[in-house]
Amino acid sequence: MTALALGPSWLDPDYLIQTFGLIGILVIVFAESGLLIGFFLPGDSLLFTAGLLVATDQYLDYPLWLVCTLVVISAIIGDQVGYMFGHKVGPALFRRPDSRFFKQENVEKAHEFFEKHGPKSLVLARFVPIVRTFTPIIAGVSRMRYRSFLIFNVVGGVLWGAGVTLLGAGLGQIAFVRDNIEAMLVGIVLLSVMPIVIEYVRARKRKKAEAAASGPGAQHAAPPAADRTVPAAGGSEEYGDGRGRHARR
Repeated sequence: MTALALGPSWLDPDYLIQTFGLIGILVIVFAESGLLIGFFLPGDSLLFTAGLLVATDQYLDYPLWLVCTLVVISAIIGDQVGYMFGHKVGPALFRRPDSRFFKQENVEKAHEFFEKHGPKSLVLARFVPIVRTFTPIIAGVSRMRYRSFLIFNVVGGVLWGAGVTLLGAGLGQIAFVRDNIEAMLVGIVLLSVMPIVIEYVRARKRKKAEAAASGPGAQHAAPPAADRTVPAAGGSEEYGDGRGRHARR
């Protein structure tokens, strides 16, 4: 079976696995779990494809339990690195200028997600592309207690890393899937690309709306809003020493 060329090779799980094997999977899982530059990587579809290929005995000649174990470890370590980075850089992260691989918009999304769901966001975010990359970093910025972080990190790493891989392996046991593996991989690649396309369309719409709002016909600017709060070294039982969950920038 040949790799499918339906888009950029770094979005094609089949190509990535054929080219880099198990080591490539572990590196991508690690990067997407806690490195700022890893948000664009296809983690979900990669794990699903890995499980599918293990079950169909293609490319990955490893026992399923070993693949799941190594993936979980990589995911947990990745989040640990993200947490330590956030803990070190602190609220300065919110003042970092945009670049090719860093967008404040992604930080804002993770921040809002973390504020809404609290510590359990470390589990839920595992299943949300982009947000899962920045959530452990936000946890570090907010000085979430390390013990609590570690517990939720491990739970999330197991549910996501092993769960998605096992789901792919389970479907790989179905005769129809085994007989139509090429079609299955095409579908996985398309699903990998969809979130990026949707996000691109949304970003263009936002830019057009902002341009229209700031154009010649726009009304007088509204008074500046109060400074946005950011996570700080303080908070509730989960976040710090009890001095309040946030601090003003």
